[in-house]
Formats: sequence, structure tokens, C-alpha cells
Amino acid sequence: MHRVVVTGMGVVCPIGNDIKSFKNGLINGESGIGQITQFDTTDYNVKIAGECSIDLNNFFDSKELKRMDRFTALSLIAAEQAINESNITSNLNQNNKIGVIFGSGIGGISTFETQHSNLLRNPRRVSPFFIPSMISDIAAGHISIKYSFKGPNFSIVSACATANHSIGESFKKIKHGDATAIITGGSDATITPMAIAGFSNMKALSRSNKENASRPFDQHRDGFVMGEGSGVLVLESLENAQKRDAKIIAEIVGYGSSADAYHLTSPSINGDGAKEAMNEAISEAKISTGNIDYINAHGTSTPYNDKIETKAIKDLFGDDANNLSISSTKSMTGHLLGAAGAIESIASIIAINNNFIPPTINYETPDPECDLDYTPNKSITKEVNYCISNNFGFGGHNAVLAFKKYIN
Repeated sequence: MHRVVVTGMGVVCPIGNDIKSFKNGLINGESGIGQITQFDTTDYNVKIAGECSIDLNNFFDSKELKRMDRFTALSLIAAEQAINESNITSNLNQNNKIGVIFGSGIGGISTFETQHSNLLRNPRRVSPFFIPSMISDIAAGHISIKYSFKGPNFSIVSACATANHSIGESFKKIKHGDATAIITGGSDATITPMAIAGFSNMKALSRSNKENASRPFDQHRDGFVMGEGSGVLVLESLENAQKRDAKIIAEIVGYGSSADAYHLTSPSINGDGAKEAMNEAISEAKISTGNIDYINAHGTSTPYNDKIETKAIKDLFGDDANNLSISSTKSMTGHLLGAAGAIESIASIIAINNNFIPPTINYETPDPECDLDYTPNKSITKEVNYCISNNFGFGGHNAVLAFKKYIN
């Protein structure tokens, strides 16, 4: 069995387009939520989201952008950051063992909407690049092709648990020797007319239309706020990282996954699925609940999720739950769906390496059913050696990752 470490990270999200700005946003409790600018929201109940403030024309020429969806473009930008930091391409003699496991919860929905409009006018106007722009696995393909990585290459789709599953399965492959290194994470770009309408009409999104609408664990939460972006991590075996004298950022030590087997969109009311995934991750790390310093919660700001996640934490941790620092960074970024787990894994690693707990912003009114320490409104200084990051998705998918401070 191999120890698995993180040697590179990249991020594009509503509070930062690189690791440095993202870290500053987390420390300062910045909000990336604002009015939607990507389409006219006049006829929509929901008018806010967490958009990435980035000009794709600075990274791609017009021909390239015509052939890829926004979610893929964001993936490639974040991947370049992570790959450059890790310097993994200096090891290309082993490129057949470097893989890409990278997911998207929804894929190229913007492309789908545009090409559907073309179809209604004339089927011949549907772009020949429609399919390879829209399919959810294509970001993994783009990363692999650009860098000539010939190891395991596939995409995982498990709604909001996508990135955690992608990172977790990458961890397992490296741990068991099936790859020396894997580029992993997730991306989604769903601030589009159809996606906003769909999530809004199922009453999953907040309709307050205020910039403080993402308020996990607050009594007056009324739904999540859509976000977009991409997070990428380079994982590799400790031996490979040491052999090439790579900078080691953190260690991943546990992964748990489970199913609620309960409802298509609602978490199980007893929280057993979430509890089991957390327990698996902690058990694989060979630690106890008392060793966990921080939980980056799924914390979507929906009434049921936050209440049930709190119950699952209390049931698993028992008396240790009262000593935990917990926060939902979705309060700052919004919910990035298939990218959420990657962004929040990076946030967890930043917390470990900088010994602080990111805040849950917009927290004003305590909910009696959510009675743990959610780090309200301001980050705090705290020694963080171990943390877990939770993500749970529609379909009853649960995935939890455990990280630790790297010690040689």
C-alpha cells in the first residue's frame, strides 16, 4: 500500500481564480454571490449566483472556445495551475502511469441549450462539435490529451458528490499501485437559463435574491445559491513525489462512500448514509473521531440537508462533536455542484497548512436543530492536523475525504 499525497492544486471559483486569491477569500470571509450577468433574469424567480469573474478569451483563442463548453474551459485553467505547481510533467517518461479522473455533475449544459436552439431553427445548424463539447467526460479527455497523460482516464458523475468520488477513487488507485499520479477534481458551469429554471422550479434554490442568501445552518436558510467553477488536485504516491523531489502540500488518508437508498433529491432523514461515509473515511485514516479538528461540511443552505448533516455528525462523533470546528465554504462560493468537492478539498488543505478555520458567513439566527460550532461569520486561528470534507448528492450519493498535515 502506498501513502498518497497532494503535490499541486488549482482553482477557479467565485472568490478566486488562483490558490492565493482563494486562500485570501477564505480567510477574509468574502462573498462571491451577486446578480447573474450571464443571461437576462427578468422572467426568473432566481436572479443571483456565484459567478467566476474571468475572461476566457485571455486563455483560449476563439476557435478553441467554439469547440468547448465553459465547464471544460474552467477545468483546463485550474488544471494548468495544479500541474504547474506539481511539476508533474517533468516526469513524462512515466506518463503511461499518470492518469486523469475528473468529473462534472452536469457537463456542458450551456452547449446543450445553445445547440437545442439551433435545432429548433434547422437541424443542419447543430454544430458538429455539439457532442464532444457537451458530454461530461470531455474535460478529463482534454486534460489527458493536452499533457499526454496515458494512465487511467475516465469521468465520474454523482451529482454534488462527483468531485469527492473522483478524488477518492484516484486515491484508491494510487494507494493500490494502479497509477503513480492522477490529476483529479471536478468542474461545473451551470449558471444558465435552463439550469437555473430547473433547480428553481424544484424549489432547491434560494429565492431571496439577496447577496447573503447562501446561509448554511442559519434558521432562515431557504435553499442553495448556484455557483460555478473548477478545482483540480494532483495526487501521487509519496514514493513518486519524493523520488522527483516534489513539494508535498498535504496527505490524503481516507475516503468513504455510501448510498442513502432513500429519495431522489432529499437526504435520508436519519442521516445514516452520511454517517457511514464519514465513518469509513475516518476508519481508513486509522484515527478516531477525536482526532478530527475540522469538518468542511456539505452545508448547502437547504433546510433538510443542514439539519440532517448536523444529526449525522452528532450521531457519529458523540461528545467529540462539541469540540469540532465546522464550516460551510458554500456560504462564500455558492454550491458548485460537481466541482464542490474539489473546491472544498482545496479549502480544507489550505486550512490545514495555514492553521485556520474558514467561516460560515451570513450566519445570523441560530437554528435549534443545528446546534454545533459552524464558525460563524469570521475565520478563526486553530491548529488543524486532520480534517474531513463532506459532499452528498442527488440520488443519495455520499462521499467523504480525510486529509492530514503532511509529516515526513
